[in-house]
Amino acid sequence: DWSWFLTEDAMVDLPTLITYSLIVLGFVFIPGPATLLTIARATTSGPKVGIATGAGIAAGDIVHTLLAVFGLSAIIAASALLFSVIKYVGAAYLIYLGIKAITSKVAPSFGNGIADVSTGTAFRQAFISEMLNPKTALFFLAFLPQFVQPENGYVLLQLTILGFVFVALGLFSTIVFALGAGTLGGFVRRNPVILKWQGKAVGTIFCILGVRLALQER
Repeated sequence: DWSWFLTEDAMVDLPTLITYSLIVLGFVFIPGPATLLTIARATTSGPKVGIATGAGIAAGDIVHTLLAVFGLSAIIAASALLFSVIKYVGAAYLIYLGIKAITSKVAPSFGNGIADVSTGTAFRQAFISEMLNPKTALFFLAFLPQFVQPENGYVLLQLTILGFVFVALGLFSTIVFALGAGTLGGFVRRNPVILKWQGKAVGTIFCILGVRLALQER
């Protein structure tokens, strides 16, 4: 019974929750870095790896939610140096993953459907990438408070609930993309010509995302 979630005791009323959820659904289903990472992994390594990538992103967003709740994101927003350090470390990590994917050779067995990246590796890489994106931290800091109603009390609890709803809907969207891309990837992995170039394509996506992150401003 989820009725407790919508009661006054939970500090999130039904109209606010519906409005917030619809806006978030619009965000998470618009192709962005998280979507591209998920699709790239699912296409080359299958839907399970794509879902693991989405789960890693969701785990990173949980941490960003907690950072916003306890005000640590505000420190990142206030410190140009800290923002830049996190941004460039994150960009370097994405570019490293990209170069690694571009230069790696396709295993002979991969064409038979064996994933070149394990679910654990995909989860870890996605988690680190999401954690090292200061823009995500600032997004949570700026976005969540807009739906908080101080008169309902327990602001920290409201922020936490809203953050976890965002994470849940984001994970749902990445699962949808992973399943769709994984189906397409089955054809890709059986096609020798496409298989030869898919690592370079995925690596290029990672490098582009890394450069994009490095060029972002606060």
